[in-house]
Amino acid sequence: MATRTAASSRAKTQVAIPQLSWNQVRPAPIVLVSGTEGFLAERAIRQLRDFLKLEDPSIEVSDIQADSYAPGELLTLASPSLFNEPRLIRVSSVEKTSDTFLEEILDYIKNPADDTYVILRHGGGVRGKKLLDTLRSGVGGAVEVVCTELKKDTEKYEFASNEFKVAGKRVTASALRALVAAFSDDLAEMSAACQQLISDATSEVTETTVDRYYGGRVETNAFKVADAAIAGRNGEALITLRHALASGADPVPIVAAFASKIRTMAKLYGVRGGSGQLASQFGLAPWQVERAQRDLRGWTDEGMARTIEVLAETDASIKGAGRDPVFALERLIGVIARRGAL
Repeated sequence: MATRTAASSRAKTQVAIPQLSWNQVRPAPIVLVSGTEGFLAERAIRQLRDFLKLEDPSIEVSDIQADSYAPGELLTLASPSLFNEPRLIRVSSVEKTSDTFLEEILDYIKNPADDTYVILRHGGGVRGKKLLDTLRSGVGGAVEVVCTELKKDTEKYEFASNEFKVAGKRVTASALRALVAAFSDDLAEMSAACQQLISDATSEVTETTVDRYYGGRVETNAFKVADAAIAGRNGEALITLRHALASGADPVPIVAAFASKIRTMAKLYGVRGGSGQLASQFGLAPWQVERAQRDLRGWTDEGMARTIEVLAETDASIKGAGRDPVFALERLIGVIARRGAL
């Protein structure tokens, strides 16, 4: 009951100020950039700085560390200069704020300086909660830019898609899926890969383009093995597996790729409906639903159950329960390629 009350109280506080995503950042006297996804937070802060510089190139940009704050620093930087240039003050490490900074910023937001924009970067945690609650209640005319981690493949897919859309570069759905598979654990690397492809590719970016640049990535090879096995191409899957292992791939992410695909297939097994409807119901992207529906052709209840059992055994084997992880992987590929048949 106490947890629900706290969550309800926080929700009521949040609605008092605009809640923006990282790519919707806009000027305000106080801009709270919250959340654990540092890459998106840095990009939001950079975009706001660039926008303000475009509006007025004379803007003064200053930086403050909230955890090593010198008394009076904020007021000094926010004070009007000789020529009254606008000011942008970026404050980092607010989640580690000193008591001195907390006291002064709480006083400052009651009456923010004219032509001054203060960005507060809070990376999460309870430190500085009084400041966050005060801002979210509407004091200071703040906006909040929420930068949470992109955990779902659908979110990462949308992120990569937007990178190409903003640049005006055409990209195929299969190329985006390959990028997500290759860089699922590092958003900064994914963004860098997108920018490289945008810069280098002269025409539409396809899966072949991605493979030419990043085919050596372990995750990409892992999903290639899984795709071939699920499609029933046992020989191709084994060859791709051996190539991946010879290139230094670890068996763990390879099994993880199988688990990801089989888990999605199991969710949709025997379920009827359109891709849009099922995507919303199961928290997937429409293309994931369509791919899983295609992969499920020819499978039986017994085959799916058998595959899930062997997948669990393989996962345990490569994590120490077995003596030959490569044999376990090859056995798993054979079971999947036969749709779980013995």
